[in-house]
Amino acid sequence: MDVRNLSGKTVLVTGAASGIGRESALAFARRGAHLFLGDVNQAGLGETATAIRALGRTVQTRVVNVAERESMRAWAAEVHAAVDAVDILMNNAGVGLGGGALYTTLEDWDWIVGINVFGVIHGCHFFVPRMVARGRGGHVVNVASAAAFVATEALAAYSTTKFAVLGLSEALRDELAPHGIGVTAVCPGMINTAITESTPLRGPDATPEMRRRIVELYRRRNYGPARVAENVLRAVQRNRAVAPIAVEAWAMYYLKRAVPGVVAWLNRTGGRLRRRSAGAGTP
Repeated sequence: MDVRNLSGKTVLVTGAASGIGRESALAFARRGAHLFLGDVNQAGLGETATAIRALGRTVQTRVVNVAERESMRAWAAEVHAAVDAVDILMNNAGVGLGGGALYTTLEDWDWIVGINVFGVIHGCHFFVPRMVARGRGGHVVNVASAAAFVATEALAAYSTTKFAVLGLSEALRDELAPHGIGVTAVCPGMINTAITESTPLRGPDATPEMRRRIVELYRRRNYGPARVAENVLRAVQRNRAVAPIAVEAWAMYYLKRAVPGVVAWLNRTGGRLRRRSAGAGTP
């Protein structure tokens, strides 16, 4: 899909109150798009909308929880009362969760699967059929992660959800190709957003020191969400199936395919070192 000029086009972004969602919404607005934005954070959503209006673009917002089916159904009805279908759907809303599977509760699983997996499913279910019915093409962007390439024990639940998003995106891409609708799984690496401060930690990793180390690591990496937004636009323009973003994401993407045994060894070694550092011993 040509995104060089989005005048007359509509774009819907979930998780638009901050981070990658906000910067992507602004990037689409700068290209001339009309925006529909959703998030659970009303204040942040309002800030994003204000910034878009300052660019001279129109925007409609709704406080919505992507994990809640009826909330998404109601939002879709509102959007489709205004337009036949959106031109670009960006399922961006997501959360993090640190810790191994042994320390992840069923309540944790319900929470992260609800947002990271069903949030994408709900977005596709309620908005994609109208894109197909309209018959004028479009594009779907599902935000996964470099954790969709390589799973680690430190991100067991998070990686599970991102593997699911990547798999859904690949299947959906084949299904929608005959309708002229592209699908891209965006897989960012270490992006410096507020998720490093809000992600719950479980087990031996749930310490203030671990939190400090994570925040500092991402701060030093200093790859911001605005750069992700630029890559999102580029991926849509090129109709890429998978879009690793940042050098570490590309490295994980290729290494897992070229030398999976080495990646597995590195993961195991990293896990042992982390547990030893946390005082949990080595099983």
